[in-house]
Amino acid sequence: MREARTKSWRGPKVRIAVFDTHAFERDVLINANRQFSHELVFFDSRLTSETAELAKGFSAACSFVNDRLNSACLEKLHHQNVKLLALRSAGFNHVDLATASRLGLKVVRVPHYSPHAVAEHAVALILSLNRKIHRAYQRVREMNFSLDGLVGFDLNGKTIGVIGTGQIGSVFVRIMAGFGCKVIAYDIAPNPELSQVSNFRYVDLETLYRQADVVSLHLPLRPETQHMIDEKSLAMMKAGVMLINTSRGALIDSKALIQSLKSGHIGSAGLDVYEEEEKIFFRDLSAQVMQDDILARLLTFPNVIVTAHQAFLTNEALQNIAQTTLQNAADFEAGRPLENEVCEKIHTRN
Repeated sequence: MREARTKSWRGPKVRIAVFDTHAFERDVLINANRQFSHELVFFDSRLTSETAELAKGFSAACSFVNDRLNSACLEKLHHQNVKLLALRSAGFNHVDLATASRLGLKVVRVPHYSPHAVAEHAVALILSLNRKIHRAYQRVREMNFSLDGLVGFDLNGKTIGVIGTGQIGSVFVRIMAGFGCKVIAYDIAPNPELSQVSNFRYVDLETLYRQADVVSLHLPLRPETQHMIDEKSLAMMKAGVMLINTSRGALIDSKALIQSLKSGHIGSAGLDVYEEEEKIFFRDLSAQVMQDDILARLLTFPNVIVTAHQAFLTNEALQNIAQTTLQNAADFEAGRPLENEVCEKIHTRN
């Protein structure tokens, strides 16, 4: 485990233990901290009940999306007088909010870092799968210039099904409408601003499954959305449908997806998230044997692209995450209202 420190020099100070940090974000956090006066201590370790003791002497602990802030972890943080949990993510399903509330721990997040980043990555997955870019890239590197097996389809005129039309989903809707697609969407809370988008309408979920050529998921993980894409919903989808998930891995029952891919009913899948990614993503495992049999099987399909939770990974998003996270800490220290506080009963859209 490495530890790195940076001190800024003006304004109110919060001593923050920043867990699960990566090379791509440390400099961004350090640069953003110049306008604050926090002391940042970086840890490679994920924040779990086993590593929570590293936060001793800090008033705030800052966690990433695959840390595990369960009851045992939060009890240890509370015992060490940590008062603030600053999430460098929009999602908070990895936090036991009931325990946090009981212990008086404040939880803040980054609700909007860059909806464009995630929506554009979803489009990149669609284009790559459709035009077989991943396969063509490997072929050409091997001096194979054959075009056999690389036939795609025009997106123009196709029906795109969007499940969830919050910040990210709404951007995705507009992008796909720009391709000349017919866009249908489902959301329990429809976004009235999308009424201005041409060739767009809301439908019920079953209609979306049956009509969409591409289904893209843009909604948070809650008990009612876990495994919403299961054997039953996959069977309702059109034969040859493309499934895209840049939201939360557990929205999809991976075993059911594998069976549908094997049968040929699902034409292709682009996954930036995976339900058991916690101990896999954001790590270099290239010298190890893959222990997750389900992920290993998904990686064998030529019509599946898996990226390691990188949809958010743009310069703009990283800067927004750093700025908002440090501002959340400054607001907490100054006793100001916490605009981005997560409460036990909060309901959010992606």
